[in-house]
Amino acid sequence: MMTRSLPALMLPAALALAACQPGVAEYTKAQAPAHLTLASAISQRAFRFLPGSDRLFPGERARLVRLAARGAIAPSDRVLVAAAGPPALAARRRAAIAQALLDYGIITHPIALAGLPPNRALVEIGRYTVELPPCPNWSKRPYSDFTNQPASNFGCATAVDLGLMAASPADLAGGLPLAAADGEPAVKAVSDYLKGRVQAPAAAGAPTPFAGAGAGGGGAATGGSP
Repeated sequence: MMTRSLPALMLPAALALAACQPGVAEYTKAQAPAHLTLASAISQRAFRFLPGSDRLFPGERARLVRLAARGAIAPSDRVLVAAAGPPALAARRRAAIAQALLDYGIITHPIALAGLPPNRALVEIGRYTVELPPCPNWSKRPYSDFTNQPASNFGCATAVDLGLMAASPADLAGGLPLAAADGEPAVKAVSDYLKGRVQAPAAAGAPTPFAGAGAGGGGAATGGSP
């Protein structure tokens, strides 16, 4: 009777285990990135005000309006306005520019900027465009390669939908500060809860404004003359 050495017996087992090990990944998600790309262009325009006043210098308002009329400032732009002067006067000057642009559907946002010359305002226009990823992307082979890599088309629909539905591409670069909450309804909701005035939802099976219409419709469809 012939006996086989231990190394000879281990060789087939080692080969079988080696066949089950995943090899070097043939694909990585970096080859098919499904993310949006933002291209931006920032420009600035300066405007003059009458000394100590919130009225624009003669001709300045017309220049501002022309920029909006020809699309140099658009509703989809991120428009920031800074103005020189004491806080109250600076706020009124920013409001004067905001009001002139509002007629064209352009909303401005105030910023504080040090070093502005006296009686000046600075309007910064940020224009952004969204570049969609190349989707659909089926560059990865459809079969499993045991590397735990997602499909190359994974995330494509989400990225494309987000890019297409963004009304203002600037919002994808960074959101705007959250405004203060409306205090009256917030306080009333807490007060009603503490005083037990919260209206409970209707119980299951309870009549609703739509129950009568449904029942009437059913009766008319199935009922007949006696």
